[in-house]
Amino acid sequence: MRRLLRALLPLQLVVLVATGAPEAPVNAPRSLVWGPGLQADVVLPVRYFYLQAVNSEGQNLTRSPPGQTLFKVVIKSLSPKELVRIHVSKPLDRNDGTFLMRYRMYESVSEGLKIEVLYGDEHVAQSPYILKGPVYHEYCECPEEDPRAWQKTLSCPTKEPQIEKDFLSFPNINLQQMLNEVPERFGDERGAIVHYTILNNHIYRRSLGKYTDFKMFSDEILLSLARKVLLPDLEFYINIGDWPLEHRKVNETPGPIPIISWCGSLDSRDVILPTYDITHSTLEAMRGVTNDLLSIQGNTGPSWINKTEKAFFRGRDSREERLQLVQLSKENPQLLDAGITGYFFFQEKEKELGKAKLMGFFDFFKYKYQVNMDGTVAAYRYPYLMLGDSLVLKQDSPYYEHFYTALKPWKHYVPIKRNLSDLLEKVTWAKENDEEAKKIAKEGQLTARDLLQPHRLYCYYFRVLEKYAERQSSKPEIRDGMELVLQPNDNTSICQCLRKKPLREDL
Repeated sequence: MRRLLRALLPLQLVVLVATGAPEAPVNAPRSLVWGPGLQADVVLPVRYFYLQAVNSEGQNLTRSPPGQTLFKVVIKSLSPKELVRIHVSKPLDRNDGTFLMRYRMYESVSEGLKIEVLYGDEHVAQSPYILKGPVYHEYCECPEEDPRAWQKTLSCPTKEPQIEKDFLSFPNINLQQMLNEVPERFGDERGAIVHYTILNNHIYRRSLGKYTDFKMFSDEILLSLARKVLLPDLEFYINIGDWPLEHRKVNETPGPIPIISWCGSLDSRDVILPTYDITHSTLEAMRGVTNDLLSIQGNTGPSWINKTEKAFFRGRDSREERLQLVQLSKENPQLLDAGITGYFFFQEKEKELGKAKLMGFFDFFKYKYQVNMDGTVAAYRYPYLMLGDSLVLKQDSPYYEHFYTALKPWKHYVPIKRNLSDLLEKVTWAKENDEEAKKIAKEGQLTARDLLQPHRLYCYYFRVLEKYAERQSSKPEIRDGMELVLQPNDNTSICQCLRKKPLREDL
């Protein structure tokens, strides 16, 4: 409890980070600071912004040099009358001359915030940054009524290639067909389907099937979205199981129906959302989880030259190729370090292959090359691996997540065959072509940093719901058995909306 109280000091929070002394002294005014955490209207569970250290010659620092440098962040309420709890996390050194600053608000302020970014006693870039109020925390229910304004504030992309591709199969969505078919085809006792209706920015749902416990993840992101922006009225089904479900072809009769899933495949027609894993880690960052899309960026292990020159893997026995990988590792320990940490599907193999000890994910990046292999479907660790600064060797796969379309083999990762027949060859290539391997690793990391920013996930979710609503043929309804999804008891203060214009009336 004492540790928690120290983490939530009111009014003024000062965070110091020790980093290396630059190649040339840091020039605080010439350094750069930017990001969504400097905009009052960008409401996120964790607000964040970036700092690029620049020297006196105007050159960006590109590494974390030896020595001591102090950066300091101070956050104050603009009004001394407003007491506000804010947790400011330790700035993350991304080891390339940039830093990631994060803070989570536990209360809202009506007047605003003052954010000072300091290098020693000097202000960095345009510091101090004034966020004019109101500035809302994550659990404040005050959605923006103009979705276009909200998307513009978040700098949402005008197009998402995977969304465009997913909806090509569904120029029109027949709601009655969905109501007739989904319960019969996918809603048996072994099912993992949740039926949602969104009306007047309220969320209702009912479960179809026995395995729907993961609805807590879809609940939490829909509630979080509804607190930020006025959602379109629509009715849809989410598959919260592992495998995509709709395998009908477009030219079949009857045709496919748009089930929403967390994972897609080349032989299915499901509409894809970001996985529950990266979504939940975004919502719970700096609170309930250790690994998230931001924290991983400051915990990527030693510099490239000091990483162990082996390919690395740890994971469960959820696919036979993982067992083959461990066998390859036993036969080629100079190239591979692979181990199974838990046996469920192939328990008889434990005695032969052995059981590896669990490792913290940040320790993965002590190795120069990371092997990404499917689990039951796409391995949900892939986005985290891409955000590190190791070279990812990605297994060829029929499965994909929402961001895969933007990644290219030999530009962002090195591809390996599904049966692993070329894995040793690719590891050897990487060792013999170190500069090229390093370049691919960096390009993949930079692209993942852009694609997987937390605010981009919100943009993606909203765009899927918007596209779906545009195509739905009839008005959504609250069906028998549906219940209202309520705000979780979070022990945080729920603020009053300070916007003057009221939302549509409740049902």
